[in-house]
Amino acid sequence: MIYSELRDREFEKISRLVYDLCGINLHDGKKELVKARLGKRLRDGKFKSFAEYCRYVTTSEGRDELITMIDSLSTNLTYFFREEKHFQRLNAILPLLLQPGKRSLTPRLKVWCAGCSTGEEAYSLAITIKEILGAKTGEIKILATDISTRVLKTAITGIYPEEKIRDIPKDILRRHFQYGTGASAGLYRVKTELRQAIEFRRFNLMEQPPADFQFDIIFCRNVMIYFDKVTQNMLVNRFFDCLTKGGYLFVGHSESLTGLKHPFGYIEPSIYRKVIP
Repeated sequence: MIYSELRDREFEKISRLVYDLCGINLHDGKKELVKARLGKRLRDGKFKSFAEYCRYVTTSEGRDELITMIDSLSTNLTYFFREEKHFQRLNAILPLLLQPGKRSLTPRLKVWCAGCSTGEEAYSLAITIKEILGAKTGEIKILATDISTRVLKTAITGIYPEEKIRDIPKDILRRHFQYGTGASAGLYRVKTELRQAIEFRRFNLMEQPPADFQFDIIFCRNVMIYFDKVTQNMLVNRFFDCLTKGGYLFVGHSESLTGLKHPFGYIEPSIYRKVIP
């Protein structure tokens, strides 16, 4: 028999484990969410209680299940061209970054889409860049990362149902998507050229970024709202180190660096720049 009660003791253990691994702050108001999302994991794994499940995911044998647990608890709300103003601002920012003699990266401009979820934001970036630069798109490389292997599988395919793309303008849809036929009717796939411009990779934002994480633009939007101030402060300063001189950081419209200790220059709400004298 499987017992579905999530006691405070187990909830605190899960919350601490999630916080230590990926910085997500599961406060008391998330208890029912945790119970609902992990209940299926208990049933599938035939665990008799949350206590048994907690013990298992902290063993070497339970490492894969631990990753699945993080996948289950990650919130992955996203859609194409979310917070559209940021994509519009790229019209002014990209030409400045690509101006001869003004860039520190060659031969490509590098963009990091952190917390990319199922890929809509990364593809929105690729589409916007293609629309702005046209034939120069080959100069752009986008790294899109997420902690969830589950959402990355969807992102890599670049395939989305009709309800996901219905708000995309028809001309954009025609230029950058292929419509499925036969068994794939009702599905849309991002065209090959744009898929090839993006590398999807699993990465935990709590880990120290590799030395090659040097970017001209970082999009990390609607991610930091799940972290506490200590984690936000650490992450923002890591982003600063990962940006080239003059590079830009975009956060969500509901997010701000106010109250954090950081060296970024303020451009406008939710947009910051690495300004070095």
